[in-house]
Amino acid sequence: MDKLHIHACPLCGSRQFSHWMKCKDYCMSNEEFDVYSCDGCGFRFTQDVPVEAEIGSYYETPDYISHTDTQKGLVNRLYHLVRKRMLAEKARLVSRSAGMPQGRLLDIGTGTAYFPHYMKQKGWEVTAIEKSEKARRFAKERFGLEVGEESLLDELPDAGFDAITLWHVMEHLEKLNETWDRLRMLLSGTGVLVVAVPNSNSYDARYYKERWAAYDVPRHLWHFTPATLCRMGAKHGFKLVARRPMPFDAFYVSMLSEKYRHSSMPFFKGMYRGSVALLHSLFREENSSSMIYVFRKERP
Repeated sequence: MDKLHIHACPLCGSRQFSHWMKCKDYCMSNEEFDVYSCDGCGFRFTQDVPVEAEIGSYYETPDYISHTDTQKGLVNRLYHLVRKRMLAEKARLVSRSAGMPQGRLLDIGTGTAYFPHYMKQKGWEVTAIEKSEKARRFAKERFGLEVGEESLLDELPDAGFDAITLWHVMEHLEKLNETWDRLRMLLSGTGVLVVAVPNSNSYDARYYKERWAAYDVPRHLWHFTPATLCRMGAKHGFKLVARRPMPFDAFYVSMLSEKYRHSSMPFFKGMYRGSVALLHSLFREENSSSMIYVFRKERP
């Protein structure tokens, strides 16, 4: 299997890295992977993951909820309950940020397509892209929604979208800088780019360390912090206009992390630790398990 070895930091270009920690793939293979931190800018990444063309098998598990829609287990059932509320909140955020109740939306890494389906019901003209054939088939069968393959991204019209969303997708993308450049081309002059990613500087990340579920190696290649995500946007001509925490993520991530620690009663311990994480994020949003960032294109 070919591996992606990163020789230069995609954020600052430095070739000097320090080993951050070793993490295990608890979701699928039980393999261990090394996470490094750039000495120049602090950007974190997983080294020597399978290349994009070969990593697909690491997503082929019924426990990978964004692709399979599983409701197996108490944790995943809770995820589905929270998702109903989060869909409405995401829709309000996009409409408010874009300054329009309806418009042209591009959702990248759409998974099982609950979000684009919801936005379509709200009157948005929706284009959705997903690499998983299984998830695309689910979207067609469940919602009647035609979801495009990754290659569609290169065929879409420039400046064709009022809003582009990536919900927990950016951390998966091998071609990081190329994707940011393409997003800038696809976004209209007044459009908004909405990116949600885990925060590897969060309270729960610091607490669980190598067993923090949101490291999710090797599927998560990049491990952003608020500082590195904003710097990446600025590098590609985007200006941060808003950011907000995702408070419910801490509960789901903490419950999975407790499971990975082989804790007794992982649900209750995860709920407790998620509550502590929520309190930390209320005092300082940079402690949030995940963050949503809203960008606009910098004007010349």
